[in-house]
Amino acid sequence: MLPLTITPLYAALLGLIYFILSFRIPRLRMKHQVGLGESTIPALQRAVRVHGNFAEYVPFCLLLIAFVEGGGYSAWFVHLLGLTLLVARLLHAHGLSRSSEYSPGRFMGTLLTLSVLSISSLLVLIHTLGGYLK
Repeated sequence: MLPLTITPLYAALLGLIYFILSFRIPRLRMKHQVGLGESTIPALQRAVRVHGNFAEYVPFCLLLIAFVEGGGYSAWFVHLLGLTLLVARLLHAHGLSRSSEYSPGRFMGTLLTLSVLSISSLLVLIHTLGGYLK
């Protein structure tokens, strides 16, 4: 496995976004005097879901991107995966933060996130199975 030099960059950038998303929730809790849960405040409900959705997808996608990078795929391709994930999560967070209904940002963010997840998974699977066939 090659040393990782690209994935940590995207992990750091996504970590900063996660920090910002995390910070929004207590601010909204204080504003609306909600101690636990989401109450019936739509803005708080959306903030909790944006944060939760980010936490559900980003770590696993980053792990898969790291495996792609460690598998020796080209640097530009690893950057493409990382940048796509970064843009996807920004689009999703922006779209869902504005409305719980359909939004183009939320749709594109979801589509791009699932693209990174599936492409990375397939590449890691192919690389791993290829190793067994040698």
